[in-house]
Parts: sequence; structure tokens; C-alpha cells
Amino acid sequence: MTVMPADLSGIDVRAEIERLRKERNAVILAHYYQRPELQDLADFVGDSLELSRKAAETDADVIAFCGVKFMAETAKILSPNKIVVLPDLEAGCSLEDSCPPEKFKAFREAHPDHIALTYINCSTEVKALSDIIVTSSSAETILQQIPADQKIIFGPDRHLGGYLSRKFGREMLLWPGVCIVHEAFSETELLKLKAQHPTAPIAAHPECPPHIVDHADYVGSTSGILQYAKTTDADTLIVATEPHIIHQMQLAIPNKTFIGAPGADGNCNCNICPYMALNTLEKLYIALRDLEPRIEIDEQLRLDAKKSLDRMLDMASGTVGKGDLGTR
Repeated sequence: MTVMPADLSGIDVRAEIERLRKERNAVILAHYYQRPELQDLADFVGDSLELSRKAAETDADVIAFCGVKFMAETAKILSPNKIVVLPDLEAGCSLEDSCPPEKFKAFREAHPDHIALTYINCSTEVKALSDIIVTSSSAETILQQIPADQKIIFGPDRHLGGYLSRKFGREMLLWPGVCIVHEAFSETELLKLKAQHPTAPIAAHPECPPHIVDHADYVGSTSGILQYAKTTDADTLIVATEPHIIHQMQLAIPNKTFIGAPGADGNCNCNICPYMALNTLEKLYIALRDLEPRIEIDEQLRLDAKKSLDRMLDMASGTVGKGDLGTR
């Protein structure tokens, strides 16, 4: 249920957030796709898994995750003894929505000789049904460790899975989910923009469809795109991902120009994630004040989901051998 802000007139919301941060011994996390005002007051800004891992390393009693539900659930999986709150419980994800656990379970059972390599943008239940979780930054490293003769299911993002399949020549069964943000970019409008800025490279997230990725000079995760922005010699960069990442780019490299890739009509806001946009300063204040909406996960489900996350972390660090990749 969405938390509707009460009448907060006369309340200095920012000051109250600072007071409650100390009073609750809370750590505030903000994903790169959050509003700039939430990024600016967060203790950590970053990709979803990176944020959850940083929060787990703190001595905070409360994690306030300004992101979407699957991200807050991941934080709870890694920090079961901490209270995890999400400013708006309706902040979901089109990729998670595309992959209901019962349908994913049936799909897995129909292909028992396949392992499930699953993008982190999914529910806790789907994580528990998976063999290995991947992020957009770890997927390539992990895929290269899976034997060539091992059959793979990749879900829920067919564009990320398709990108990996093309790059490494690996046939995979792809779940048909997409991110509504990255799906919204227009190839026609992108080429028009490129014609206006011919020396500007294009950086794209692998959740983008092929007709966008194929024009990119760099393809990578949000943190990877940010690093590319810092290191490229170009003074202008076209960014094909949710545009709130540009706030961090402007803070880090104020002398460069960053242009968000356009949607179908060239100037729509369709590339802004509507789920991420549900979180506000007011809702964050209420979440810290009431410690609600709170993320709760059944302990056995948490442990089952953590296995696939742990497998990812081990493989990303190179501590799992090729002989250790059996299914659940």
C-alpha cells in the first residue's frame, strides 16, 4: 500500500530526516535513478547490490532504501537483523512484475537440464528459485565461468540476456521481460541526437533493446556508465539509461555535458522510471518516523534466496570453480 504523506506543513522535512537518521541509527541508501534531492542526502548512492552490501557493513539498526522493492528485499536478505524500510511500497519494477514466481517455477520444471542465471531485478521468491543471480556489472564475468555445454535459462530481462548471448555466442532460453524505461528509447530520435553531436559517444545500459545497444560506444551498468563518463576524453556524452544518473555525472565532472537519450517523441519523460519516482523526501521522513513500510521476509525464503546471491558473489570474486555449478 502506498504511504500517503500527511499534512507536513510547518515541518522542516530535511531537518527531521537528519534528526531521525541519528535517532534511529539509520543508514540512507539512494539508487542512481532516484531524485537528486534523495541522492544528495543519502549516506550511499550507487547500484542496488552495491548499496545493500555497503549497508550490511555498517552498524546501522535501520536501512532506509530509496529505490524499488526488490532492492530493499535484497538489503533485507543480506541484513536480516536490521530493520529495512522503503519509502513507498508501491515502488516496484516492470522486470519483477514480468516474472511471477509460480510461472518461473513451472518454466524451470519444464527445462530441468538448464541452470537459472537470473538478473537481480526480480522478487525474493524468484531468487530462491534460481541458481545464480547476476547484476549488469557481474553478468559477463559469471557467464564466462559456466561451461559451454551447460544449458542456461536467463531471466527476467530478455534484452540483457540477448546482449550476453550475442556477445559470447551462448544460446540461452530468455524469459520475455523488459524494463519499461530502457524499452522507451527511440532509435530514430537517438540517431537525430547523434547527428547534432557527432563527436559525442553513446553510453547505454544493457537493459536497452538491440537497436539502441548496437549504436553504443560503451555498454555497461549504471556504475560502469558513470565510470566511463569520468574517463572518456569526450566533453559531451549521450546517456541511454534512466536520466537521474546524470546528476552524479554532473557532480563528478561538472565541466562535461551529459544528454539523456530521447524517447519516441524526442523530448518525453518516458525514460524516467515511474516506480523510482514514487519515493520522495516526505515519504522518506514518514518511513524513518514510523519505521514503515517495513520489508519482512520469511527466514527460510531468505536463506533460499541468499544461496543464489552468495553464488554470484563467489563467482564474481573468482572463488567458485567450474565444477561447482550444479543446479539447486
